[in-house]
Amino acid sequence: MKKSVLLILFSILMVSCGTSKSAKKYSYKKTTTYKSANLKKLNSNYSGNVSGTRASVINDAEHYLGTPYKYAGNTKAGFDCSGLVCKVFDENNIKMPRRSADQGKEGISVDVSRVKPGDLLFFATAGGSSVSHVGIVNEILNGEVTFVHSSTSKGVIISSLNDAYWNKAFLFARSVL
Repeated sequence: MKKSVLLILFSILMVSCGTSKSAKKYSYKKTTTYKSANLKKLNSNYSGNVSGTRASVINDAEHYLGTPYKYAGNTKAGFDCSGLVCKVFDENNIKMPRRSADQGKEGISVDVSRVKPGDLLFFATAGGSSVSHVGIVNEILNGEVTFVHSSTSKGVIISSLNDAYWNKAFLFARSVL
């Protein structure tokens, strides 16, 4: 009995963001390996000035920093990763699918070297190549891409693609703005 409970808890912790509803699984090939040094060079023409909808998306996402993680959550009481994206984009009159895997099919593909604040980053946090996590690009500074997302352990935070965990789990970027 004890082993079963531990196995169930471990399984829940291993899956970052998902849904209780069965859905067709999609696989994605990693399109670009993220390397900070390459980004520094490629994003050198990025001015850092953000305005319009992109600025609004970033401001709205930052408004939720510190909000706790809540499985299937999409309110200030708690968010999962895709719930945060839905809420922030909804506040900016952009409707997004509820699941991170479905969000990964929206908009246009963007090479990670060309991302801008407000673009979306997709990850395979459960291993493999299926989308299981999403974050909103927050800032690109000196080749470092940071993003706002809801982590299972810390809630809504800002992380960096320079972090080994996120770098390894990164799949691709898309823009809906």
